[in-house]
This record gives sequence, C-alpha cells and structure tokens, in this order.
Amino acid sequence: MKKLHVKCSVFVFCFCAAHPFNHLIDTLQTEKNKAKKYFNPQKLGDPKYERLPFSIRVLLEAAIRKCDGFYVKQEDVQNILNWEKLQNEAEIPFSPARVLLQDFTGIPALVDLAAMRDAVAKNGIDPNLINPKCPTDLIVDHSLQIDFSKQETALKNQEMELIRNKERLQFFKWCSKAFKNVSVVPPDIGSVHQVNLEYLSRVVQESEGFVFPDSVVGTDSHTTMINGLGILGWGESFLRMVIVWHLLFAMIMLGGIESEAVMLGQPVSLTLPQVVGCKLVGSISTLATSIDIVLGITKHLRQAGISGKFVEFFGPGVSQLSAADRTTIANMCPEYNATVSFFPVDETTLKHFKQTNFAEEKLEVMESYLKAVKLFRMSFTTCPHATLQVIEVNLNSIMPSVSGPKRPQDRVPVTCMKEDFLSCLNEKVGFKGFHIPREKQGILVPFQHEGTEYTLSHGSVVIAAVISCTNNCNPSVMLTAGLLAKKAKEAGLTVKPYIRTSLAPGSGMVTHYLNASGVLPYLSQLGFEVIGYGCATCVGNTAPLPESVVDAIKEGDLVACGVLSGSRHFEGRLCDCVRANYLASPPLVVAYAIAGTVGIDFEKEPLGLNAEGKEVFLKDVWPSKEEVQDVEEHTVVASIFRALRSRIQKGSPFWNNMDVPDSVLFPWDPKSTYIRCPPFFSKLSKEVSVPGSIDNAHALLFLGNKVTTDHISPAGSIARISAAAKYLQSKRLTPREFNSYGARRGNDAVMTRGTFASIKLQNRLIGKTGPKTLHVPSGQMLDVFEAAERYQRDGFPLIILAGKEYGSGSSRDWAAKGPYLLGVRAVIAESFEKMHKNHLVGMGIAPLQFLPGQNADSLELSGKERFSISLPEELTPQQELTVLVGYFYTINRCMNTTVETTFLTYLVDHQF
Repeated sequence: MKKLHVKCSVFVFCFCAAHPFNHLIDTLQTEKNKAKKYFNPQKLGDPKYERLPFSIRVLLEAAIRKCDGFYVKQEDVQNILNWEKLQNEAEIPFSPARVLLQDFTGIPALVDLAAMRDAVAKNGIDPNLINPKCPTDLIVDHSLQIDFSKQETALKNQEMELIRNKERLQFFKWCSKAFKNVSVVPPDIGSVHQVNLEYLSRVVQESEGFVFPDSVVGTDSHTTMINGLGILGWGESFLRMVIVWHLLFAMIMLGGIESEAVMLGQPVSLTLPQVVGCKLVGSISTLATSIDIVLGITKHLRQAGISGKFVEFFGPGVSQLSAADRTTIANMCPEYNATVSFFPVDETTLKHFKQTNFAEEKLEVMESYLKAVKLFRMSFTTCPHATLQVIEVNLNSIMPSVSGPKRPQDRVPVTCMKEDFLSCLNEKVGFKGFHIPREKQGILVPFQHEGTEYTLSHGSVVIAAVISCTNNCNPSVMLTAGLLAKKAKEAGLTVKPYIRTSLAPGSGMVTHYLNASGVLPYLSQLGFEVIGYGCATCVGNTAPLPESVVDAIKEGDLVACGVLSGSRHFEGRLCDCVRANYLASPPLVVAYAIAGTVGIDFEKEPLGLNAEGKEVFLKDVWPSKEEVQDVEEHTVVASIFRALRSRIQKGSPFWNNMDVPDSVLFPWDPKSTYIRCPPFFSKLSKEVSVPGSIDNAHALLFLGNKVTTDHISPAGSIARISAAAKYLQSKRLTPREFNSYGARRGNDAVMTRGTFASIKLQNRLIGKTGPKTLHVPSGQMLDVFEAAERYQRDGFPLIILAGKEYGSGSSRDWAAKGPYLLGVRAVIAESFEKMHKNHLVGMGIAPLQFLPGQNADSLELSGKERFSISLPEELTPQQELTVLVGYFYTINRCMNTTVETTFLTYLVDHQF
C-alpha cells in the first residue's frame, strides 16, 4: 500500500525584548533633507549580501526590519542571506509595505473583515481592534460595464455603473471610514494597475523615522506590473490574509496571543524563491511594440520552465526600455507562471519619476538610499548572481505578433496570422483547433445592420477592444494606436459599424494625452469611443453584440473573432458566441478592426481602399518610432500626473455626496443581493477541532487538464438559466439587474451558485461541456450547485478529480471559497497552480497530487467511486496518507509549505 506525503508544522511563539538588528541601523545623510534612519544590510559584514539578486535583497531588508522573534526570526534573516544554498527550500516570511485591492477581489476581503467585527463583538471583544495593520488601498475599477458605445457617451456607462453598484459603493465608503489603514479610490478614476503606478508607488517608503523599500502584495494578478519600477510586488489573493484572520480569531478565543495580533500583522509566507536572470541584448525593431517584446519574452521564459520563480532583468538591452516598457513587460509574468519580473531601479527609473512629479527632495532620498544599500542598478551591472540561471533574449529577433486564439501563451507572428488561423479551423477541437469541415470554411453569411447588408465569414472580427489592463501604462503603445487611427482616417479607411469597438483607458491620464496629442478624435471616428475607466471587455463585461450579428454567427456556425489589447482571452470569456480571441497591441487592434478579419496578410493584402480606390496597406499608416517619441515628449508631461492626483484627491460628486452609516459594525441589509454577512466565522468556537477523515466521499466533478480559475469561479455575466440566476430571480431581480459575478463577490449565495458555472467546463462525468454534473446516487444530471446541495443534505463529503495545472489563471479567492461552501473536502489532481493550491489549503480543502506517472486514467478511475481519505489528528512534514477507492488504494501526495500545513491542520475539518 503506497501513501501520500504532506508537509506540516506548528507555530512557535516567542518575543524579543529589543530589536535583534539594532546594530544595523544607519543614518542617511542628504543635502536637502533631515537625517533619516534605515537598516543597512551591508553592516552584517557578510560578502554573501552583494551576491544576492536585487529582489532577494528587498526580501532580506524586510526580514531584518520586521524581525520580532515571533512572526519573523533571526533564523529567517540568515536563511535569506544564505539564498544561494537554500533557494527553493527554506520557508521565509515577507511583510510588504502595503496591500493593494481592486473591488472584485477586494470586496469579499472587506466583507469578511466586517463579518469578523461582528464575530468578535459577539464574543465580548472590542470590534474596533479589527483593522488591517498593513496600509491597504482599494481601487474601484472592475465594476464598469459597456452598456453604451459608438456615439453614446462614456458618461452614460459611468452613470449606469454608479446606479448598478450603489450598494457596493456604500459599503466601500463605510469601510474607508470604519477601518483604520483602509483608503478607497472611488470609481471613474482609473484601473487598479494604473493608479498603483501613477499615484500609490513610492519606490522608497518612510514610516516612523525609517526609510525602506516600497513593496506591495495585491489581490490582482497584474500587481506584478509594479516591478517595472523596481518595486517588489505580486498578486496574492487576499484569501491568504483572510485565512490568517480565521487563525488569529481562534487564537484570541483561546487566549493564545494578544488581541492586537488580530490587526493583520501576519506576513506572507513563501518558499525562498529561485531567481532567473533574463539578459536582454540587441536592438528593438522599429515595428515592434512593448507588447511584442512582452510576448517574445513570455515565449522564451515559458519554454524555460520558470514557474514560481523570480525573474530579474539585466544586460545592455535593459537601458533601451523606458519605464513604461518595463512595466508592460513586468505585467505579463503570470502568463509564464513567474512570481515577479523585476527591473531594479536605475537612471531610467529616476527620469520617469522626475517626469511624474516626484519632489526633488523625495528623489534625493530615493537615490541616496538605494545606492547606500546597493539596490540601484548601475549601467555596468552584469548578471545579478554568478551561478544564476540565465536566459538570453535578443531583442533583434522580436517581431510584431499576436496571441491566441484561446490561450495567451500561443503566440502567432503577424506575418503568419492568416495561415495560422486557417490551420486552427482545420485542427481538432483543442487549445487551438475548431475542427471546421473544409467544405464549410469558405461560407459567407449575409445579414442586415442598420439598413445595410454585410457578410460574415470565419475569422470576421466582431469585437475590437483597446482596454486598460496592460497597455495604458505605456504612452508609446497607446499613442501608436492613436497615430495609426489618424493616418488611417486621413487615408479614407473606416471600421464596419457592426464591430463592437471600445476604448477603456486605465485612467484619465490616458485620455488626457490622447486628447492633447490630437489623436483621440480619430480613434472616436473609427468607433473607439472612450467608454469609461476600468476593466470591461477583458473580464467579460462587453455589451451584447447586435442580434443580427449573433444570428449570422449561429446560422453559419462561424468562428467569429475578438481582438483585444489585454492579457486574458479564454474561450467564451468575451462573449459566448465569439470562439476565437486574440491578444494584440493597441495599434494592431485598430488595424484588425479596420481590416474586419484576422484572415489577412498585412504585407500582401491591403487594409482597404481610399476614396480614389487605391489600396492602403498597413505599412502606409503605421507611425514611425520617431513620430511616436516626438508626440510622447510633448504630451506626456508632469501636468498629466498632477491632474490625476487632483482627481483622486477630490473624488466625484456622487461619491462625495453618498451617505453611509457612522458605525463600528456594518448594518447588514437582509434584502441586499450584493452584500451578505458570510458564514465563515459563524461557527468559530474556543475549541479547535482536529482534522477528521474524509469518509465515503463522492466526486462532484471529474475534470481534465488546465482547469482555470475562470472555469471554477467565472467573473463575467450571469447566464439566465444558471443557478445564480434562479437565486436572483427569487429575489425579484430581472436579468438586466443581474450584473456580473465579479460585482456580486460580496454575496456568498451568488458566488457559491456561480462556482463551476462556466459554459466551457468539461466534466468527464457527463461527457460534454457545460456547468452540469452527474449526481451519482440518483443518476441524474444536475446543475453543479444543485448536485452539491443534494450531497450535503444527504451527508456526503465531496472531492474533485482533475488533471494537470488545476487552478491556473488569475488568482481568485472564490475559486477556493466556492468549492468549500459546496462541500468539497479535497481535490485530487496531477498538478496544481501554486497560488491556487495555497488557497485551497487556506480554506481547508486538501490538495492531493497523484504520484509521478499516475493519474485518474492509469488508476482506472471513473469518478463514480466512493473515496475515503484518512487524516491523522496531527499532520507532520512528509507524512504519508492513503486514499481508499472501493477495494483499491490509489497513490497521492499533498505538497504544502510549513505554514500552509498549519492552516490545513486547523481548517480541514473546522466548519466556519
């Protein structure tokens, strides 16, 4: 009988009377500033410090500064200093300087905080003690939906956003008043990533007389964008901090620690990361944008297998990249599964901050401090570590490309786009294929739109969106799109009116420089109207396509296309009738919109004809790098950033005039369909139960490879026939009032019903695509929620069977919370996405992994068996467990960090 490995530990509490690294405190002397204190790691006198990569030096400084013998110990500091030997082995704590939330993922975290105040109040504890200890910023940017486009104004979309989300906005404003260390940036200001770059980033922080490196952990996978400015940060679902609240609350009930511990002083726990050096050499092509560089680097790093590692850039090519280029590159690191892509601060970074209104005094402190602790990249800096794995990327080799039609890692050179799309039509249904019979590939479907007849075919573009999440930080890319639109319009080119075009800038800064440069009117004339500020198309919030277009697509069973300048485009995410979706740079989005199809060879075929009937090619309207740089220098100026800061500080009249209760506890409205007090704390007691075995569990789902968090917990629109829709209809809401799953993340009743509600879910228990499953005892095919509800009512625990890379994609707390509330106790898979695996552990769901060479098929599992998993009272590192399936034993192992195993020990059988 073979068994399962699980790592585990217990917390050991101790307190130090004095800071153990007081002897490292140094004084920073500058010409214009008062002397400031800082911890100087160089005073350790250890030559290993200068051999550490820059990103690891940031982790070391935080461990030194936060060392208290409780959460952070001297042993942790030594482990980080010994990075060369202990990388990928030692578990270390990291206390970021701040936390960043967006409203979709931030609302469940704040709802949980509000619920925790209720819970401690019921147990006789002062609820005022419940506050984030780490400064927390929440940006309301994910609730914007595109209800109006073309000639209809962005103002209408913004008005609809405010009306539709009034309950949520009132809750956010209450949080900003009720909690210490919580600030909220109201809607219609900018996307979370843009505000983080333009307003919140500090590079060097100052607090209590000390200066130290800025760092951030956010609830959005795009938080990594900030690494382009030399600020260490990554996306970490706030669920991990919520789990800390669960543990701290229980410890308070037991008298285990002081009540102040509940104020979220717990650092993030991570394995000391391996660091990969990415050496950039060569020169950038005149036609290549930062998006092309991103996709080129993504391909190299994905092939290198750097999952869970830090990537650090160096080499002569780095100096050719502007700060905006670097943030765009850093943003995409989740797509090749790295934790961060780090660009150390250098002269280019300083020039950027001079342009963005950093005071001279602040710049002086920043430069002096970073050089004093050797966190400043000099032009002669070579590989950050002598034995580091190095991947070399020649910038000369990077040419314009797109990514798709279903996955961001499937890169397609623009020169091969037409040929590649035709091959996708021929291939079997899979990650790239659509399996369209050859005799049907040339079909043309006529339809009427606004009194004019058009035709659609395979490859026709019906959605073209320049959106906020990756490109607005880079003026050169957006200006290239604007200048291309100007030249195209002047050449007499247009975009067909049935194409759903939109422009969702990340902030008013983008609109400002597009307008100041004179290109915004040309974008508007091509249909790219500003629809508002925030995430829209990328998270499935696009407006419905014209009915005539939808009917034509269905009539011809066409593979219609969407082209967007984002970083998420899973099949069916933009619109359920648009099967092929491509990521592209903003100028290419405009180009494909003009062409009306992805089946075009830009080198040989024209975009269209001008008024004289002359062919106009892409090369005729593509702006030169010199043109773009000239416009950028004259429009992207300090006044733009001043305007954004003023806008944030003033807020909007709607926000400023919104009334919210002045109370310590949130007054939950039982009629609300947006905000509900969640059940996670309702059953916490002073007794910590030991983990119990999982007996006679049924498989709720039998899934394959690459099940994403989009499959597990969709963020887009709520289908009218879904379990969530039935619940909302029972509350007398009409489909128009459903809003999206993302907007309703503060309501556990909606989110639980939305778990596994993706139309693209492939469940082997039923043999077809859709949000259904087999209820094994009855043999009925039911909605996933309905089946789970029956199992729970009958007292059966549940598991999930899966293949490789379970939980890939964006970090999403409800992708773990939802299965927990469905009654799932374990997920047995071939492999897990690291962050999602941590989230499962945090919710008490055991992530069990088949041993190498084994999977559900090799073990001849049908998913209809009954599963029993024996869990001892105390889990210890590398402990073996067994899974019993009928008369057979299958072999699994669970891979967890030490702290995560502590969570599992406490939570796996604890009913919140």
